[in-house]
Amino acid sequence: MHPLKENKNLGPEFLRQKINEGIVEAPGVFNAIGAMLAERNNFNALYLSGSGVAGVQGLPDLSITTIDEVVSEARKITSISKLPLIVDIDTGFGEILNVERTIIEMERAGVSAVHIEDQVMPKKCGHLEGKALVPEQEMIEKIVAAIEARRNKNFMIIARTDARAVEGFDRAVERAKLYLKAGADAIFPEALQTEEEFREFHKKVPAVLLANMTEYGKSPLLSSKELGTMGYRIVIFPLTAFRATIKTMDFVYSELRKKGTQREMMDKIASRSEFYDIIKYSEYENEDKEISRKSKKIMD
Repeated sequence: MHPLKENKNLGPEFLRQKINEGIVEAPGVFNAIGAMLAERNNFNALYLSGSGVAGVQGLPDLSITTIDEVVSEARKITSISKLPLIVDIDTGFGEILNVERTIIEMERAGVSAVHIEDQVMPKKCGHLEGKALVPEQEMIEKIVAAIEARRNKNFMIIARTDARAVEGFDRAVERAKLYLKAGADAIFPEALQTEEEFREFHKKVPAVLLANMTEYGKSPLLSSKELGTMGYRIVIFPLTAFRATIKTMDFVYSELRKKGTQREMMDKIASRSEFYDIIKYSEYENEDKEISRKSKKIMD
């Protein structure tokens, strides 16, 4: 059976189960084939980054992408992979009513969790300078709106705070506690700067915490095992595969332009059979033949 027929998304219940069992590793995927590869490598969740959605369109992570674009990418992923998908919804694509619609659309798209942040629009990458925060009440209103909008109580609302870089560590802790009081299922403390800060944050906010292990940012690159021992339950690697893909594509185009052939790169690219194996090409073919066989039998 091919993936479009066999896919039964494990959903938010599975995600919560895995969080209860230990740390969930969610690699960043930016399209459906990436989701298939992550599932093939036995991850138990996926992550769709707002920066990734923008990046594949050649755009910066500055609130330029729309809710429709993010929902569309999420739906492509959930239609092909059974793994629960965590989606970055930035600031919720607007105010209270916009946040409600965002949650409704994400649930309809088969998403299992979202994280919403307390930055002022247009938001910036969490590891860049120049961020600004909305008042606490405004963020709390968005969290409450998200909770009111969800239909499945297991659908996770993760509150991200960017306060560490703007107001300091202690204020990040205070905001996190308020967001939990508002009903957030988990907290995403963005851009903590040292291993000790990661440890201290969990001591002061003993909730389900998400750690962002993005490259070239303000946070140290800690392993999922290390984070698990600190009490974190979700770790995301938002753009690791995306950055590797960019590097590989640039190399391939450069070599093609220089040499006019791919002969010397054949060991560095997927073979036709490898690609077909990933997308289960033969199962689509078998489906086509089986339907033709049944149809012919009817005509006989």
